[in-house]
Amino acid sequence: MHSGEHDTMLSKPSNGGVNAIYPDLQDKKVIISGGASGIGEGLVKAFVAQGAQVAFVDILEEAGAALASELSPGARHAPLFTRLDLTNVDALKPGVESLVAQLGGVDVLINNAANDDRHAIADVTPAFWEERMNVNLRHQFFAAQAVIPAMKAAGGGAIINFGSISWHLGLSDLVLYQTAKAAISGLTRSLARDLGRDNIRVNTVVPGNVQTPRQEKWYTPEGEAEIVAAQCLSGRIQPSDVAALVLFLSSQGARMCTGHDYWIDAGWR
Repeated sequence: MHSGEHDTMLSKPSNGGVNAIYPDLQDKKVIISGGASGIGEGLVKAFVAQGAQVAFVDILEEAGAALASELSPGARHAPLFTRLDLTNVDALKPGVESLVAQLGGVDVLINNAANDDRHAIADVTPAFWEERMNVNLRHQFFAAQAVIPAMKAAGGGAIINFGSISWHLGLSDLVLYQTAKAAISGLTRSLARDLGRDNIRVNTVVPGNVQTPRQEKWYTPEGEAEIVAAQCLSGRIQPSDVAALVLFLSSQGARMCTGHDYWIDAGWR
């Protein structure tokens, strides 16, 4: 292999870390929750790079504002960041409806926000149970409820919920997180059935262990090596890998895909 070819193979992909370009996503109106860091940040970057109109929410106000500022120069549409606490059910629906109004509609909703703090069974209280369900499950339904009227009026749309590989593997110290994430598959199936005749597609993305600063907080280098050893593919999954799948599911290329889980886990067993 010539050195020039090697350099080309190692060069960073364009378009927010994703090589594929979806012309039909240009100018689409996209709402992303949990968009200030980690996988969510990768999603925001990827959709902005596609020329979509992106509005994203998070409780991380400083990080969200910084990301919007970073991506605005040269963007076809500068992303819109709003601080929104999705666990506050009284603020959630009006907050999402406000984003829809600011965008002038909505084509894609991505329910990405979650919290995978570890917890022991003995430490779970009823209040903690409610808080974990609110941050990992409840907001996905009510955010969907908030965008459905606009999607119906527009003749369709795509809702992408985020699940987790964790409950499929039965990982330790995550009982409430895994309970909520398991329920999301049922939520997706139900919404897909009820909304399909309105041309609204609903799917779940199931990431494996994605290399983000948050995940590196939980795993030692030895632990990460164990994960890679359990994968079919070598290497660490990046937020841009997850974004590549989400872009496809949001596009017309996935026009007949609904009601299912789509995995991006490098074959982790």
